Amino acid sequence: QLVESGGGLVQPGGSLRLSCLASGFTFSNYPMRWYRQLLGKEREWVSTISDSGDFARYADSVEGRFTIARDNVKRTLSLQMDSLSVNDTAVYYCHAPVHDIWGRGTQVTVSS
Repeated sequence: QLVESGGGLVQPGGSLRLSCLASGFTFSNYPMRWYRQLLGKEREWVSTISDSGDFARYADSVEGRFTIARDNVKRTLSLQMDSLSVNDTAVYYCHAPVHDIWGRGTQVTVSS
């Protein structure tokens, strides 16, 4: 199971930190991902982190603004989002590709 938290309303240029708590599988053994779904669009990949946390990749649209991280002891995945723009408004999902597990998502709204 994956449970996201940390979404909310933020002004353009602001920051948010999303968290995802994992249970039911050996979290530390597998890469993890964040996705997002903008209103009326397909779900899109945002970022991936390796099982150890040593390696990360980002979509071009968030590179340099978002930072993915994980705490394998706490079984938590995070996404630090800085310099947010209205184009980042979306529902953000945590994903465990090994078992194709998805969280329910957390809404992020960037608006003045």
